Amino acid sequence: MVLSLRVRLLRSPGVGRLAFLTDRSPADVLPAVHSLGFDLKVEPLSPDSLAHLADLAPAAVVADAIPDAERAFRLLKTLASTRVTAPILVVLSRPDLERFPWNEVADEFLDPSSPASEIRVRMAMLARRTGDSGDAILHLGPLAMNTETYQVTVAGALLDLTYKEFELLRFLVQHPGRVFTRTELLQEVWGYNFYGGTRTVDVHVRRLRAKIGAEHEGLIQTVRGVGYRAAEARNLEP
Repeated sequence: MVLSLRVRLLRSPGVGRLAFLTDRSPADVLPAVHSLGFDLKVEPLSPDSLAHLADLAPAAVVADAIPDAERAFRLLKTLASTRVTAPILVVLSRPDLERFPWNEVADEFLDPSSPASEIRVRMAMLARRTGDSGDAILHLGPLAMNTETYQVTVAGALLDLTYKEFELLRFLVQHPGRVFTRTELLQEVWGYNFYGGTRTVDVHVRRLRAKIGAEHEGLIQTVRGVGYRAAEARNLEP
């Protein structure tokens, strides 16, 4: 199951993280999205979700306007005043298209019945319009991560990572120097509905270090009694 998921992700163009603002399951909002292999982070359709939305570093934000278009519009208007710079897509029914000036708060819209091919094309067009190309590569010293192709290299050597190993590494690299507890990493990488113990984090960190190699294993640091962090970039040689 893990292998097949990794293959699909590697072959899907433009794969990234989507932050879903909805009180429903993403499968109910946009059924076809699961077939594209996006990393979905679901947040309630609430102002409380906006405070930490930027920390998710999404490639795009998808807002569910089907149950209550007015509520979604108000929330997106508030979102426009935050530090979130990711493009915004709104899922809405066609009768609601002219009820509100969606062009003022969103960059694109999707019909809930949109097939996977349409979602893929709209996402690619949106990325082109917003000039979203330079953020695909993350760097930390000798490590480089391509968030579109899911390829990771260390000092030029390609690593073979599982999906969760990649996601754990990406989350840490996006927050260099910041310490996260095992519980926080479980919530951020595996999701709030994951029932595995914190030992899961230890196992994945151990595997990541083994694949990175002894020379560079210090890229992921242990803070005794607390958790893990990625090394601070200023202390590393490229």
